[in-house]
Amino acid sequence: MKKTLLWISLIVVVALSACSGSNSSSPSLVGDWKLVSYNSTPALPDVDTSITFDANRVGGTVGCNSFGGDYKVDGGQIVFGEVVSTMMACDDPRMQQEAAVFAVFVDTAIFKMDGDTLTITSADSQYYVVLAKK
Repeated sequence: MKKTLLWISLIVVVALSACSGSNSSSPSLVGDWKLVSYNSTPALPDVDTSITFDANRVGGTVGCNSFGGDYKVDGGQIVFGEVVSTMMACDDPRMQQEAAVFAVFVDTAIFKMDGDTLTITSADSQYYVVLAKK
């Protein structure tokens, strides 16, 4: 009886360790973020940007149009579903900023968190954005 109880206890400890380890491998993106820069270009001054990651949805605005879509975190990657946006026209600087951000929010991207800073890089490493926690 003692041997069976010991084995059951050991199995429970191993299972709990595996579960807690999987939660800590992917940092949470959930929260409100603002655009700091894109592709080494500072975000436009005096333009309100807001990107919100919920449990499985991302949305907001980076200067002109509202956008939204699904995402999931897989280790150090973000897998974006289709991201859709409104289709308003704005001045060229805002449209360029928006296009650069949308180029990152496609298919699979790589992310890195450093404190309150989140960097998201396109899978081909051609585009990236830096966000700061609001």
